[in-house]
Amino acid sequence: MLIQSFAKDIYSKGVSAVNENDTLSRCLDFFKTETPQVLAVVDSKGNYVGVITRRWILRSKLDPVVTKVKSLMKSAPKVSPDYTISKIAKLMIESGIRQLPVFENEKLFGFVTDDDVIRAAVGQEWGKNKVSGVMTRAPYTIDANRSVGAVMNLFREQGFSHVPVMDAGKVVGIISIRDILERIFQPNERQTTGDRTGEKVEIFSIPARSIMSSPIIAVEADTNLRETEKKMQKYNVSCLAATLNDRLLGIITKLDFLEPISQSETTTPTLTIQFSVKDTRITKDQQAFMMDEFDTFTRKYQEAFQTGTLFVYIKTHRTSNSRETPFVHCRLQFRTAKGTFVSSGESWGVETTFRTALDRMDRRLLRSKELSYNPRYAKDYLRKMGLPDEEL
Repeated sequence: MLIQSFAKDIYSKGVSAVNENDTLSRCLDFFKTETPQVLAVVDSKGNYVGVITRRWILRSKLDPVVTKVKSLMKSAPKVSPDYTISKIAKLMIESGIRQLPVFENEKLFGFVTDDDVIRAAVGQEWGKNKVSGVMTRAPYTIDANRSVGAVMNLFREQGFSHVPVMDAGKVVGIISIRDILERIFQPNERQTTGDRTGEKVEIFSIPARSIMSSPIIAVEADTNLRETEKKMQKYNVSCLAATLNDRLLGIITKLDFLEPISQSETTTPTLTIQFSVKDTRITKDQQAFMMDEFDTFTRKYQEAFQTGTLFVYIKTHRTSNSRETPFVHCRLQFRTAKGTFVSSGESWGVETTFRTALDRMDRRLLRSKELSYNPRYAKDYLRKMGLPDEEL
């Protein structure tokens, strides 16, 4: 379904700026007094050089009093006023930056955010679609008594930033990266829990229930996207639980909105791929390898799914290992008209990790209800499980 809106119709005019040689504490003062979502960064001549957000500062855990802005700023893709929101959403996913500068004739006029894009999309016919069509189904969950350290490991290993918290089989809250940043790492805040107040608490060992957002904010899976976006804005959250009769079916995040918006201009029945790479350098040979693997994937599943997009999220983990080959995490999200499928992998090197994640996606698709009754795919699945050809 075509979603037709342009940057010129939705971006916020006006810019708050800091110098690249300012300290991060000056940025924090800006965020506190003027509450912008993003700050433009300029050099000594006043020329735009990048952007910085409050979240990046808090997540870095750097000393804001001595750390310079230029050490943490990022170069965001520039948006033209005539860019469609589909193109903007795609840039946001690929860059990992949700606040993009709007330029005209090399002059910075303002910023367009993920909230702007989502609001414009749900205001059109697309907004009548249901949560069930875009949500992430069967999400990872964590028990309320597991530690904050376990939550952070889950975020690191799986590459996402929200997790529902369960207690006795019921969803009781949600923990996000934002919760951890503001309640654990925010400067000058000390964590205390219950009768342990005043004692030195090992922050990573405190239970998830201590920092989760509760009570749970949820929507029914058959709620339309327009009402869902309004609820996110009302409660100032970026993730909602999707339920059916109080049973957790999935979660819906801003990324779950952006992914289908980014593909709304695709009209030909085909499978496509979209990359988002963080802290990882992808060579031309590595890119060619991944495209070859995707071509094989496309030939196999084009007939079954017709249309869909494989979103590939790749990032490098920092390790103490001195070897040159990086330790890479790859998360795949395959969005189709028949549902959304997720897999991930971790290994040394981009090619190995991508192949591992794609193989797991392959297995997940083969055993899904959409394909499990198709003799062609059922035989392939059994072969992958190790059954000899003569027994098939």
